[in-house]
Amino acid sequence: MNQNISEKISIGEKALELHKELVGKIEVKSKMPVKTMTDLSLIYTPGVGTVSSYLAEHKDQLRDYTIKRNMVAVVSDGSAVLGLGNIGPEGALPVMEGKAVLFKELAGVDAFPIVLATQDPDEIVRTVKNIAPVFGGINLEDISAPRCFAIEERLQAELDIPVMHDDQHGTAVVVLAALTNAFKVVGKEFSKGKVVIQGAGAAGNAVAKLLIAAGIGNVIMLDKKGILSKDRTDLDQYKAAMAEITNKENKSGDLSQAIQGADAIVGVSGPGSIKGEHIKLMAEKPIVLALANPVPEIMPDEAKTAGAFVVATGRSDYPNQTNNALCFPGFFRGALDNGVRKITQEMKLAAARALAATVSDPNPDRILPTVFEPEVVKAIAAAIK
Repeated sequence: MNQNISEKISIGEKALELHKELVGKIEVKSKMPVKTMTDLSLIYTPGVGTVSSYLAEHKDQLRDYTIKRNMVAVVSDGSAVLGLGNIGPEGALPVMEGKAVLFKELAGVDAFPIVLATQDPDEIVRTVKNIAPVFGGINLEDISAPRCFAIEERLQAELDIPVMHDDQHGTAVVVLAALTNAFKVVGKEFSKGKVVIQGAGAAGNAVAKLLIAAGIGNVIMLDKKGILSKDRTDLDQYKAAMAEITNKENKSGDLSQAIQGADAIVGVSGPGSIKGEHIKLMAEKPIVLALANPVPEIMPDEAKTAGAFVVATGRSDYPNQTNNALCFPGFFRGALDNGVRKITQEMKLAAARALAATVSDPNPDRILPTVFEPEVVKAIAAAIK
């Protein structure tokens, strides 16, 4: 049996055992003991009545007296979970719990998983708005495209707390940081670079927009039917909008046409969609970010055999793990600490610059730090203002 497959099965079995043993990965703890009647009077009745009356009249001070200051909701409808697809809220819950653990362990942010028994965009928006008073931020997760775009846009417009769909923007921030350092490694100018994005869903959309905002030379995007071009009549409104700002030469065709002379390819699609023959069509010293999880678009060994100079995946068992866990803990840490109400493109660019800068001397096997390096959260948090 292939060693990677064997390890995956082993890890999966161990994870199943661990989750059953723990009965979930998070818990709620009191910040102070309640041992006496005085404690009870202060924490609950009658003292809490004074606090409630005060906050009813001073709603703008809720962050100063409640968990809102440091609490994020991790919200999903289970429609696009990891590489598993539409498996519903029950299947999504362990992932959202895992994100809550990372929020706490990496950045000291309290987070709670909210999985919704609906995939109706109106109902999702209504539900999140109704629970928003408790939270200082909303992390949307594993919601399928194109629904995720409208859901995020509406919540950003209608709430006064930061809302971020992490599959889009967390991924985009980390990809931009990875490419920033990868271009340094191969000695190429970012502003003249050509990047192909294999996948035009939530992540691909956000990655393309952030790369363009950062000044990349040209971006070409592909969905399952080929290159997004102005000539295609089968694109939805989101893909059509991307066709207007990408593909400067208005190319058409499949990946073989798109990737000719490209400096980098970013895979945000599915297993096996990038072949060694594609990499051989790229420019000198190709950069390959194959980010599908758990099985990437091309395995690192195959990519290197085909000539890739820098290779990254979303996996933790290879160098250059490119995963949004590098971004979201520090991003929300900074947003909460600085009272951010709306997340902007400049914040994402600043976060990417800060993340890239944590690697002082990038090389082919180190274009990004690991999630456990303490300066990562600190650097990104400081950039979110």
